[in-house]
Amino acid sequence: MKKKLLWMLVAMLFIGNCKLQAQTVIEDDEEEEEDDVEMALGEDEFAVTDEEGNEEVIEFPEAMTYDLDSLLNLYMSKTYLSGDNDCEMKNVNPVYPREVFIERLSRIPSVMELAYNDVVQKFIDRYSGRLRYSVSYMLGACNFYLPIFEEALEAYQLPLELKYLPIIESALNPKAVSRAGATGLWQFMIGTGKQYGLEVNSLVDERRDPVKSSYAAARYLRDLYKIFGDWNLVIAAYNCGPENINKAIHRANASTGQPQEGENAMPINKDYWHIYPYLPAETRGYVPAFIAANYIMTYYCEHNICPMTTRLPAQTDTIVVDRNVHLEQIAAVLNLDLDMLRSLNPEYRRDIVPGLTKPSAIRLPMADTGRFIDNADSIYAYRADDLLSKRTEVAINDDVPTYTTRTKVSRRNSRATRNSRSARRGRGRNSRGGSSVTIQRGQTLSQIAKRNGTTVAKLKKLNGIRGNKIQAGKKIRVR
Repeated sequence: MKKKLLWMLVAMLFIGNCKLQAQTVIEDDEEEEEDDVEMALGEDEFAVTDEEGNEEVIEFPEAMTYDLDSLLNLYMSKTYLSGDNDCEMKNVNPVYPREVFIERLSRIPSVMELAYNDVVQKFIDRYSGRLRYSVSYMLGACNFYLPIFEEALEAYQLPLELKYLPIIESALNPKAVSRAGATGLWQFMIGTGKQYGLEVNSLVDERRDPVKSSYAAARYLRDLYKIFGDWNLVIAAYNCGPENINKAIHRANASTGQPQEGENAMPINKDYWHIYPYLPAETRGYVPAFIAANYIMTYYCEHNICPMTTRLPAQTDTIVVDRNVHLEQIAAVLNLDLDMLRSLNPEYRRDIVPGLTKPSAIRLPMADTGRFIDNADSIYAYRADDLLSKRTEVAINDDVPTYTTRTKVSRRNSRATRNSRSARRGRGRNSRGGSSVTIQRGQTLSQIAKRNGTTVAKLKKLNGIRGNKIQAGKKIRVR
């Protein structure tokens, strides 16, 4: 009896294992089919079909396409992040019904509307699936940057959930540069950055400074909210500009056929999801990506994602300088890691701190600020001629140019050729067998004599000339 029961248990385990393997294979096949669809659309696109069967292609934001290896190669990542997690990260993404996602989004403490729909679900699937290891990196990097974002947002009394905006803007890469030229964690274009006080020139790009760019972004978001009064529209406008949002609002309301002006005018509908079809293609995926980022950064554990282990950097402080200094001068004299200095001072694009232009701050580990002050003269003097080679004053070379013999011969031959041509044009034969030339405008007896190998006295004697006056156009004998 016991043997029979034992065989039954073995058979049940075997059948169950076969079913599990079959289920895994089916899931893998489904994933492969889904990958085939995505490959047909492109890796950075996906399709959504509405209730009427219309298919719409939506692009993932550029930051959702960044290579994880490039993010892990950043100084902060290499130095302070590691994959040695206390929890075991399983490469299994649980499947939940839509009601679970709706309920979870509703529980996030937010003053912003974090609504659910099929487009939002696509972005959640992307973060919890293909980008799960990028999410692990960003969860670790949040320990560096989120306190900065929260302080800036709190300073302007903005919703703190906006701290996840740089996740879809730059994937928390302070050196990120988009195809359009937007730069930094908050992806400022040059014009908008300068409008909000960020300096950009050949040596300095404050869009790359985490602190300065965060406060500039907070001011920009505050101003956008004053215009639209709706946070979803604010986020959309941050992506494509307020002008495009206003156009989409007017087009969406005009499409309803209801009067926009006059006594019977209907209130303008400024709902993001109402104007959705009239937005630029990239912006249609921007708000859903933001909602998905809030979801995944809150419920990562439910999707078996573990944050990378973080070791916070040492505390830092700033030194203000009024002279130009190269980061390599500081690194060499104070025996500091040059890459670490670049990471602490990302706004200096060519490692030169232009203190001579205006007082400029250098961020250093707190323990090294005193050493900088003590060794300032040595720092400024170290390889200054090599590293700060731009001259402030130059002398002009006033030497008299010299020419080679070949050049002189060439010039003499050229002059002789011109003279002979002129002589041929003006020379004629007179009745007494001598030769003559026609006097050109501005010529003098001295010039004619020199060109024809004679003297002024001989010319005067030959032509019976008294004085030095001669008339242009007349012929004069030279032989």
